[in-house]
Amino acid sequence: MRKSSWANALKQPVYRKKFIAGLGILIAVFVLFGFFFQYIQRRQGEVMHDIVLNRIPAINVSIPLVILIWGTSILITIRSLYSPGIFLDFLWTFICLSIFRVITISAVNLNPPAGLIPIIDPLSNMFYGKNFITKDLFFSGHTATMFIIGFCLQKKTDKLLAFISGTAVGILVLVQHVHYTVDVLVAPLFAYAAYYLGLKIARQKN
Repeated sequence: MRKSSWANALKQPVYRKKFIAGLGILIAVFVLFGFFFQYIQRRQGEVMHDIVLNRIPAINVSIPLVILIWGTSILITIRSLYSPGIFLDFLWTFICLSIFRVITISAVNLNPPAGLIPIIDPLSNMFYGKNFITKDLFFSGHTATMFIIGFCLQKKTDKLLAFISGTAVGILVLVQHVHYTVDVLVAPLFAYAAYYLGLKIARQKN
């Protein structure tokens, strides 16, 4: 079934064009990220007064964070193996989300919260370059990614799991003082906007 659905999808010129273009843009985005994050890390920004974060003691919760992030990522990977439509929706949604992050991080120049504890995730950190990045703040990419996965999945139980993971990730990045509260609160909004635009591109008939 998996081979048949992918074979049929790739035979369609529109799907094939968006598939190839999306992968090309995604590779370019990952290359850009390496330079962009090193650039923003060198900037000096403002430290926000966050009354919520000030009441939360910083604790290293890297292990549950990584389990939630990669567990949810594996879920959409498995679903994409059986559904080329899910893959294309997620591909273009993630591209839109990445563009949003470049714009918002560039526009909102912040220094990291006091007490920040770096997330120990060697796989994700490969995309950030040689230095650990602490200033990719507005908005939370980890939280937003969990939510776009939830938007792109089709089964109700899958969506529920992804949205629960997204909520938990948002709470845990605050516990670890990786983000300000506003970074987490607006992440689902940007995730939905990225999903809306990504779907328009992925499902356009030409």
